[in-house]
Amino acid sequence: MAERLLQAGLDQVVPGGFQVASAGTRAMVGEPMQPLSAEIVRTFGGDPDGFAARQLTPKILRGVDLVLTMTSGHRGEVLQLDASLLKRTFTIREFARMLDVLDRRAADNSSQPAAVVPFPEAASDDESRLAANAAFWRGLPARAAGVRHLSLPADASENDIVDPYRRSSEVYREMEDQLAPAIVSILRHARLNAPATVD
Repeated sequence: MAERLLQAGLDQVVPGGFQVASAGTRAMVGEPMQPLSAEIVRTFGGDPDGFAARQLTPKILRGVDLVLTMTSGHRGEVLQLDASLLKRTFTIREFARMLDVLDRRAADNSSQPAAVVPFPEAASDDESRLAANAAFWRGLPARAAGVRHLSLPADASENDIVDPYRRSSEVYREMEDQLAPAIVSILRHARLNAPATVD
């Protein structure tokens, strides 16, 4: 669900600028998205069609810029597969809080809007601008980690998202309530830092 919602939102901000993929630590390999999850994805403008669950492997993790997990336990499992991802792996809720801190700092410390990103003047064509955007985002995990201490929750459980798999619709609503604000924060940060279009 997070994969499809993030991809749909990021495609609106920077078409073709991001690739979002998901895998499970205990996946029911090949299974489609659960009906209640698919309904939520459709409600928020994503497309659940064609989804097939897959198991997380070291090969999938190779070359990724950022790993977002649903729980701290999942984060630990990712790091067991590839410890080199330590500074690029976060739970989605903690990452969203870090982006909120970065956005507040940018707004407080700048006379310009937070949306202004110093892309090179030479990056006027689409390909160059996408490359500049990619470089900016590849540096984001390090910038986010630098404000982790300012975004710690009162309770560590606030980093996690409940797993609703084969549970009641109430648990799906709880999951939605936990996940939606994190996705909104990530998409807001992307929008604020998207390269300006050239007329």
